[in-house]
Amino acid sequence: MNPDESMFRIVPTETLGPCRYDSPLGAMRQRFYTDGEWVIRRTRSHEFEELEGPPFECFERSGAREKLYFRPQDTTVGIVTCGGLCPGINDVIRAITFAAAEGYGVKQVLGFQYGYEGLVAKYYHRPIELNPDNTDDIHEKGGSILKSSRGPQDTGEIVDTLQHYCVDILFAIGGDGTMRGVRDIHDEIARRGLRISVIGVPKTIDNDISLVERTFGYETAVESAWSTITSAHAEAKGYRNGIGLVKLMGRDSGWIAASTALANSNVNFCLIPEVPFDLEPPNGFLEHLRRRLMRRAHAVIVVAEGAGQNLFEGEYERDKSGNKRLHDIGVLLQEQIERFFAEQNTEINLKYFDPSYLIRSTPANANDSEYCLRLGHNAVHAAMAGKTNCIVGLHCGVLVNLPMPMIGERKRVDPNGWTWQSVLQATRQPADMTHEE
Repeated sequence: MNPDESMFRIVPTETLGPCRYDSPLGAMRQRFYTDGEWVIRRTRSHEFEELEGPPFECFERSGAREKLYFRPQDTTVGIVTCGGLCPGINDVIRAITFAAAEGYGVKQVLGFQYGYEGLVAKYYHRPIELNPDNTDDIHEKGGSILKSSRGPQDTGEIVDTLQHYCVDILFAIGGDGTMRGVRDIHDEIARRGLRISVIGVPKTIDNDISLVERTFGYETAVESAWSTITSAHAEAKGYRNGIGLVKLMGRDSGWIAASTALANSNVNFCLIPEVPFDLEPPNGFLEHLRRRLMRRAHAVIVVAEGAGQNLFEGEYERDKSGNKRLHDIGVLLQEQIERFFAEQNTEINLKYFDPSYLIRSTPANANDSEYCLRLGHNAVHAAMAGKTNCIVGLHCGVLVNLPMPMIGERKRVDPNGWTWQSVLQATRQPADMTHEE
């Protein structure tokens, strides 16, 4: 494909140098892709008005390359997992291990324990040598066999460790902080003039990576939350003025809450970070909840953990990764609902569900497991061809190599978009529950 430059802007992936080695996958009659195969970025009609250059941006398609930068039998691969747990981490570890060891026949695969901590010598976490035998069944388990940790580590010491173990490729599985670490590690490697590939596999259960259609673990989270909402609905219908209140993940983006509300249409109110709400009458959430109970005598509420943060006072604390420690909107809603109806002299029966850690640590479902396998395989394909400072993700239904600098602001639910409008239709909640005119 030779795109017309007046119409297309190609976004290349950084590479370490020319590829000189034949891929061993050729013996398997593997279908190879070239760097000239592109996926056009999804662009809606109204976005054309905002563009200053060529209207179509193109990303490099993921996939096996016929020529490799690294000679497989001389190549050492490292894997690290960081941040919170998420369904599918072990699936990705296994996919990378199998693709590197069995597909390409690399020298060794090392698993660094406890996140970036395991790449700093002073913590004394020796890496585990991974192979198809000791990773054979890990995809059947939740969590991460490599353990995890939060917080930044000294980038220079991390690169020292990579050099010490002669690591040629590092795969980092994690969220925002991990991807910032990938950028820093890449920059330090470049400063030293080293030839080490660093590839990110974005892990966020919240599905909020810009340009990435779906992150692994997201579908499992929605499926797991579905059963919790079913229980909340049964509890709510079993009592006079029963209320099932379910808090789900979603720090800055309400995708899990919104998708679960659509998947399980027993939800009557869905509260997400992107759509502000007030509590008190005349148009606050509590008044609309009162009206719902008068009509149907029960209600199910789903709230994302980052929703309603404007209702709190005081500064945020920070965790080791620098992320804000959110105020607990679930507990606040429970207290305020009970207070409001007590003042109304109205009996309610509220049950509060917070399944977050149960969901995070569950094994991936079949669809997520398949996705993890494809992510792991294509991350290895990219790295063996010398790609670096990039992630592999789904875009317009196709896996692409996305340069790390392209990953910008979080992907958020558009209050005027199709997903949220579908939620409003399913829940029949008001589009506006604020006091603003």
